[in-house]
Amino acid sequence: MKGSCLCGAVRYELRGGLTGINYCHCAKCRKASGTAFATSAGVAREDFVLVAGAGALAAYESSPGKRRHFCAACGSPIYSERDGAAVVYVRLGTLDDDPPLRPQVHIHVAEKAAWFDIADELPQLAAEEGLWF
Repeated sequence: MKGSCLCGAVRYELRGGLTGINYCHCAKCRKASGTAFATSAGVAREDFVLVAGAGALAAYESSPGKRRHFCAACGSPIYSERDGAAVVYVRLGTLDDDPPLRPQVHIHVAEKAAWFDIADELPQLAAEEGLWF
């Protein structure tokens, strides 16, 4: 699968399968995405390959050891990572292709925006409850 930022400066390929597609409602994901939740999926670090625009990426350490990478030109959030983790989490809104999986869970619903109502039947977790997405 391929993906890119809004302006096209950053382009990437996913050379392996996605796992853990989720809707995250935590305050940090809401702020980083500018909407009610962020939709992300895990991919093995070695299967996430930047094919263009590595120099256009900027990063913000939103919590100790966790960095959110985004295009410095257009602001599109691309992926996040934790120190030492084998998986990075890609923002699905930046995919150019349709992923073979669909979202599986809402996480951090205890922090959900009050103005947003979840209207699907997916499981809802108050926090991560042992998961890191």
